[in-house]
Amino acid sequence: MLGYYNKLSSEVYDIDKYIGLSFGDVEFYSDRLASCKGNILEPGVGTGRILIPLLQKGLKVDGFDVSEEMLKICRNNCEQRGLKPKLFEGKMESVSLDIKYEAIIVPTGTFLLLHRREDSIKALKNFYHHLSKGGRLILDIFLQTDISIGKVSTRTWESKNGDIITLENKVVEVDYINQYTISHNRYEKWGDGERIQTELERFPLRWYGIEEFKMILEQIGFEDITISADYQYGQYPTTSSQIITFEAVAHKE
Repeated sequence: MLGYYNKLSSEVYDIDKYIGLSFGDVEFYSDRLASCKGNILEPGVGTGRILIPLLQKGLKVDGFDVSEEMLKICRNNCEQRGLKPKLFEGKMESVSLDIKYEAIIVPTGTFLLLHRREDSIKALKNFYHHLSKGGRLILDIFLQTDISIGKVSTRTWESKNGDIITLENKVVEVDYINQYTISHNRYEKWGDGERIQTELERFPLRWYGIEEFKMILEQIGFEDITISADYQYGQYPTTSSQIITFEAVAHKE
């Protein structure tokens, strides 16, 4: 079975979503977490695009990822800036830690990579378990609006040494009942006119209705849920293209 975020796709992620790039999310998360005195956890930490600015603001943030390739890049990006966060490999739905966090954050729609409903529910329950009383979950999702089967898109990047990386993305499965798509990605690296590396990737992506996701959070035990659109706190979404952020509090007895 093809995995995702292996060597080439992780390299592309680091080029395309480089440290210092913000979609409004870096400022939003920095602002929402500014009052945190305790530990923060970022599942699906990737290459550290959100993690690093938070660490530079003096926040205490741990991170984990299912991709060892992503973690390698993240560690390198942190080391270059003199940062030494706790980073480790793990899955959102099964990671087990002996620490409670004041906040858990999952920016940029990373949570949607859990395309099976049962895995996503397990992950949310796991987040709840790892939050201290009154701790907050802050999580982004987005809607899938163009999901025709067979649709192909291509993109190209230049790596630091001048090699060219191409990506061909093709939607191969749309499951409307279970609310997910599967795409196949083909990465190729080219140098001096020759193909030097190829990587195939199976890329799943789930979608949720906005009120559906709020109800799921409530069923798990979260309260005081605030929904924001495009990183404008408390502004309810009005168009299907907006990034949707949920902030929810773990009120425990």
